[in-house]
Amino acid sequence: MKKEKVVKKQADVKIGRRKFLKKAAVVGGVAGAATLGFPMVSRAKTVTLKMQGAWGAKDIFNDMATDYVKRVNEMAGGRLKIQYLISGAVVKAFRVQDAVHKGVLDAGHQVSVYWYGKSKVASLFGTGPVFGQNAHQGLAWIYYGGGLELYAELMEKLKLNIVGFFAMPMPTQPLGWFKKPVKSAKDLVGLKYRTVGLAADIFQEMGVKVTQLPGGEIVPALERGVIEAFEFNNPTSDRSFGAQDVSKVYMLGSYHQAAEFFEILFNKTKYDALPKEHQALLKYTAEAASSANYWRGQDQYSRDLQWLKNKAGVKIYRTPDSIMKKQLDAWDTVLVNLEKDPFFAKVVKSQKEFAYRVAYYDILNSCDYKLAFEHYFPGELGF
Repeated sequence: MKKEKVVKKQADVKIGRRKFLKKAAVVGGVAGAATLGFPMVSRAKTVTLKMQGAWGAKDIFNDMATDYVKRVNEMAGGRLKIQYLISGAVVKAFRVQDAVHKGVLDAGHQVSVYWYGKSKVASLFGTGPVFGQNAHQGLAWIYYGGGLELYAELMEKLKLNIVGFFAMPMPTQPLGWFKKPVKSAKDLVGLKYRTVGLAADIFQEMGVKVTQLPGGEIVPALERGVIEAFEFNNPTSDRSFGAQDVSKVYMLGSYHQAAEFFEILFNKTKYDALPKEHQALLKYTAEAASSANYWRGQDQYSRDLQWLKNKAGVKIYRTPDSIMKKQLDAWDTVLVNLEKDPFFAKVVKSQKEFAYRVAYYDILNSCDYKLAFEHYFPGELGF
């Protein structure tokens, strides 16, 4: 009897072992398939996007473009890579959007004002009127106030094969570089001056003779007498152009471009073909680079302004309020004409409503930073 029980027990063990091995084989097969599947992901061919900026190699904007590229490349885990090229590598600065639309480039880094010749609405995405909002609040409108949706609508209206994001709330752009201090709006009348976008419209309204040029062509034009004065964007870029070698008067403060930001473009066909996680990476990296760009700018712009003042012998002046009031009057006139375009009016209305709400809060709530600066550094500002 005992012997029969032992034999039965041994048989049960063998059956149990066979069942276990069979299950293990099934599970092992699934696991093996899964194991084989994972390396397939890591061995997948890297998607490389060719991006060109609108900036020269020595411009801080080129560094800011590579801030974006670096973050994408480091976070993409080898599956997605951006190859970055400086302005002129494939196309000139003002042709970047065309190249991205056509697929000659996969991506571009620029400002929307560079293609406003297609539609003046483009200038509203960075170089439009100021209703009290700053560039930070302009980006808030883009991402939370419906701006990005209106931008996509503009792309569709113009039949542009483009997806775009925005980054870097730029500080107010200076009135610019002059041969002598500009004391009133009358001093600007008849002056040959470089600017771009809707800023050209408002300065023309003020009697200025405007020439629109990309950054790399400014100083040569100044040396040839094509222009007599110019603005670009910031003390660092201006220093890199060598503005201090051809002019010694730098006027800070203006309403012509007081709330601009970068436009990061992708060919829509190329973008739509990417996995969703890579689309998200390209989108959200713009937000990360936006902060990095701004912090870099605050550090470098302030350093270079001091260098221009203390080392290069540049005279720094605050633009008189009377000139800025004339700029606002010019904006009023320009907008009346441009708002005859229903879509232009629609975008301006959206911006203005958002600007009222955020600027109302910010202006009422913000402390007077100028008062604090003068308390600790009396006499430094000079106005």
